[in-house]
Amino acid sequence: MEFSIAAILANFADDKLVAPKALEKKLDCNDEVSQRKLQIALDALERIGILTKERGKYKRVAEDGVVEGKLRCSSKGFCFAIQDVEGAEDIYIRESQLSNAWNGDRVLVKVTKEGSRRRSPEGEVRLILERSNPSVLARVKQTEDGFRAVPLDDRLLFELQLQPNGGNLQEAIDKLVHVEVLRYPLGQNPPLGKVAQILGTDTDASDIDIVCCKHDLPRGFSDAVLDAARDLPAKISKTDLKKRLDLRKLTTLTIKADSAQEKGDSLDDAITLEKTKEGHWRLGIHIADVAYYVASDSPIDREARKRGTSIYLGDTVVPMLPEAISGNLCALKVGKDRLAVSVLVTLNAEGNVIEYEVQPTVIQVDYQLNYEQAQAILERDSGGLPGVSIEEFSPIFDLLDQISSLSKALEQQRRKRGAFELNLPEKPMSGSNAVTDAGKPLFTPKFHYDDEGVLGAMVVTPSTPIHTMIAELMLLANQLVAEHLQELGVPGIYRVHPTPDPDDVQELMKLAANMDIELHLEQEDFVRPQDYQYFTRKFAESDAERVLTYLLLETLKPAFYSTTPKSHFGLALENGYTHFTSPVRRYPDLLVQRILHLVFEEGRDRKSIRSKETVNLRHSSSHGNITWNVLPPEIQQELETFLASVVVHLSEREKIAQEAEQDLEGLKKAELMRERTGEIFHGLITGVQSYGLFVEIEELLVEGLVHVSSLKDDWYEYRSRQQTLVGRKNRKQYRLGDRIEVQVKSVDYYRQQIDLIAIGGGSEAIEDEADLEEEDLVEEGEEPLE
Repeated sequence: MEFSIAAILANFADDKLVAPKALEKKLDCNDEVSQRKLQIALDALERIGILTKERGKYKRVAEDGVVEGKLRCSSKGFCFAIQDVEGAEDIYIRESQLSNAWNGDRVLVKVTKEGSRRRSPEGEVRLILERSNPSVLARVKQTEDGFRAVPLDDRLLFELQLQPNGGNLQEAIDKLVHVEVLRYPLGQNPPLGKVAQILGTDTDASDIDIVCCKHDLPRGFSDAVLDAARDLPAKISKTDLKKRLDLRKLTTLTIKADSAQEKGDSLDDAITLEKTKEGHWRLGIHIADVAYYVASDSPIDREARKRGTSIYLGDTVVPMLPEAISGNLCALKVGKDRLAVSVLVTLNAEGNVIEYEVQPTVIQVDYQLNYEQAQAILERDSGGLPGVSIEEFSPIFDLLDQISSLSKALEQQRRKRGAFELNLPEKPMSGSNAVTDAGKPLFTPKFHYDDEGVLGAMVVTPSTPIHTMIAELMLLANQLVAEHLQELGVPGIYRVHPTPDPDDVQELMKLAANMDIELHLEQEDFVRPQDYQYFTRKFAESDAERVLTYLLLETLKPAFYSTTPKSHFGLALENGYTHFTSPVRRYPDLLVQRILHLVFEEGRDRKSIRSKETVNLRHSSSHGNITWNVLPPEIQQELETFLASVVVHLSEREKIAQEAEQDLEGLKKAELMRERTGEIFHGLITGVQSYGLFVEIEELLVEGLVHVSSLKDDWYEYRSRQQTLVGRKNRKQYRLGDRIEVQVKSVDYYRQQIDLIAIGGGSEAIEDEADLEEEDLVEEGEEPLE
């Protein structure tokens, strides 16, 4: 098995000695070649002082002034090491101190100069822990000493010498190619690579191929993984059923978007709802029991951990798990007995939680609906939806009404505590220009998961109320599982959404004020989710809602995974939140499910074997009554170590998934606009910088740049505080939220850059130039900082 230095060092924690044999098992080094490679790596790490050897075992050497981070480089040659610790400073690294590390690599950095108030600390790369570029997108050129590949990403500051591999490299000249890295830079020797695939010219390269190659996304599973998936038991054993709560008699339904099955999404969650004797509601949220089939550290598990998440590229899905699992064993299909992990929660009519339990269960789905069918049922008294047949679902009409009512009550509870929603555009305006040849919108809302998604806050769109209904239920399940893990005192993996920086929020408020929208914080210099709830209400009253929402998005920090329960800003949760409801598509959810299974199977329900007082570890009644370690010490410690080693990787894999999806959308938009070069559109100014205007073409929701040098009618000055460009002589201004007419000038397809020319619009600046401070003006021609 291939392993990185980072994978080796992840096994060293708490200053404990680790035997080579233990490392071989952890890293799946089962053959002589891989074991020899591991020993060479251990010897090298010992020689450079990263590890020390005692009695045939190794342990990590603590080093002062050495930090771990991920390189983020610029095309100018300088880089920063971004630390994983929240709030930690970025380390500036000069090109001469990179030690052949590349953009995106994970590195150990030795801090050589402490930072000051205005300058970042400086450092040098001590060790490359993990390479992030096993392959690159490049163009081929011919030189005197052979063929070379020039990476398309100008942050990769090197060229690769190409090794002949049976193909005619002459045919690849000036074409886009996928280059596999055979050897990284070694001393004075340049990196060596081979052409794995010729993607083609500017007009015939596939956008999916480009994205998969750029982000090194796998297009299939290895034979070992597929064989392991095929060998999984197709039938549920009677022994296993005895250990589970049997819920097959409950009326069970699952609701998914129309495209779920087409895109290879698993039907991995289901819902039940029943009235209790006390007049409350018992809501069941049932999640396919993936952990039952995917054993820890099995070939399937290692591949799923490596991928981290499923990736959605238009109609193509790069799945986390093979189809045999996601589309069969763990697909909650009608009439099939399926294993699940269920959250059974009792609520009153106002959506308040009375009690809940988390159980391994067996269920059987009775009804499968898509969004349109569910919506037609809820709107049946007002005529329903034209062309949508719902007669076959008549037995569950009342049930769906009750689920909808309960979901609305949960929504009110969420808003009451301060959570907010984002109102984002969901697709281009109607018209033939906005659709593909198949008649489908080019850009549609991204609802891959039935929860808050990657933005950290709920996104609401008029056309998907059913998604919102289901999401409220899934949010509740995630919230309660996080609470249960904490009350039991077992290790967990949590979803954290940090509070925005107050300075960023103050800047947003100033920009809103320039657009005649007055905002304020309830408590000065302290940002709360309730403030954002108030902001979004104010935005909705304005004609500039879209621009203001975009500005608000820029203030939100990215969500990430952590082993420590912290607040989730977008959901207004102070005491922790997790991802549990999508174990087929997200590895953190699978890990949480696996932790719950450890509680079910290994959890201790009493202080000692002599104690007569027990608690129900699966029920909320146990909360506050546990004074002992629920899991055995060795399991607890092993779990804590593993989660700490994998949590950063999972956040990074999610980021890669986002970047890949954004790249595909960018390429599709660039392709669309390349065909529209020279055409004129209505645009909305969504950003203003010293170098130009960012304009969103309203008909297509495509953003381009009007460079300041193209504004030929005057010399324009940049007012940073107002984010406005103002002409010196004609007093014409371009500001946030203004609508202008633009012409498509040119398109760089691979870099997804669309250049526009302003041909109409703008307004008259009324401020007196003498009122402006000198430092608030930036003249034409100043370029943005990297």
